[in-house]
Amino acid sequence: MKPTISIVAATMLVCPMGVILAQTPPATVEGYLGAAKIAAGTDWPGTFLRLCVPPPAGPQGVGAVGRGGSGGRGGSGGRGTASRIPPRETWYAEPAKVADNLYFIGTRIHSAWALVGSEGIIVIEALFDYAAKDEILDGLKKLGLDRNKVKYVLLSHAHADHDGGAKLLQDEIPGVHLIYGQEDWDAVDQAATHAGGKPKRDKVGDDGMVVSVGDASLRIVTMPGHTPGTLSYLFEVRDQGKPLRIAYVGGTAIPFNGSAAYYDTYLASAKKMAKAAADYGATALLSNHSEFDDAYLKAHTAASRQPGEANPFDVGAAAVARYFTLVQACASAAKIRVGSQ
Repeated sequence: MKPTISIVAATMLVCPMGVILAQTPPATVEGYLGAAKIAAGTDWPGTFLRLCVPPPAGPQGVGAVGRGGSGGRGGSGGRGTASRIPPRETWYAEPAKVADNLYFIGTRIHSAWALVGSEGIIVIEALFDYAAKDEILDGLKKLGLDRNKVKYVLLSHAHADHDGGAKLLQDEIPGVHLIYGQEDWDAVDQAATHAGGKPKRDKVGDDGMVVSVGDASLRIVTMPGHTPGTLSYLFEVRDQGKPLRIAYVGGTAIPFNGSAAYYDTYLASAKKMAKAAADYGATALLSNHSEFDDAYLKAHTAASRQPGEANPFDVGAAAVARYFTLVQACASAAKIRVGSQ
């Protein structure tokens, strides 16, 4: 049976033999939460907890920025700077070779990646400003990669935990191009301040745009929701000489106090990316937060594999589809909660 990718269409029940039954979930909070739990399985428990379980009400109410669509916990995801630099031992991670031409250069919490081609390197994400030098610039050096060969830095969205190092990379890498979505470039330009300093406006990532560095390339999928200009990606890497196709989701978290229009936009984008990933044949899913894809642990597990061992990111097309079923179910539950208040 072909994997179902829309929560509206079906909920997938999974056994060791694969998908065995699909049924339409009740259009209630409980129905969507049940569908989300099934879809999460053992692959995406962190995504379920972050998107389906509202935090306790605080001074700003349930779904305030601490876990909302415009911020990470503790305000870590906003457009300003972090309130303080956390101790290095709480975030620093060694870089790791994930596949033949894909490298992890992120922190324990936030991910960044280097995709290496025959004519240069694409860096995905710029992390917090305090982490960019240690993790990205120094990480590339530790991996034996030349920072001067970085041709593009792709920013999935304009939140400080992913683009705080953008200006540093723009200043330190000769001729590098920064790519944001149109709306997020506008947000950067219009903001009074920006974590790590404002980068100079550069290239806009459009839907379907292909970014290439010789024999490595990725295709941009615009995915408004987490922010208006969120970008996601589809790309192929080589893993022990074999192709591995990846769907990269640029923005996952949602607020718990959003408008109906917000959730409708998010849901439409999730369905769009689910179809794009399925059509592409993606069997691996990456994001920019380890809580969603367990990237920190998986990256170092991949780096220490023996020849012939499977890549831990290669979870299969059905698991990738279940990720999108999960996020749609959680967003649908959040929309109902808001509507009933």
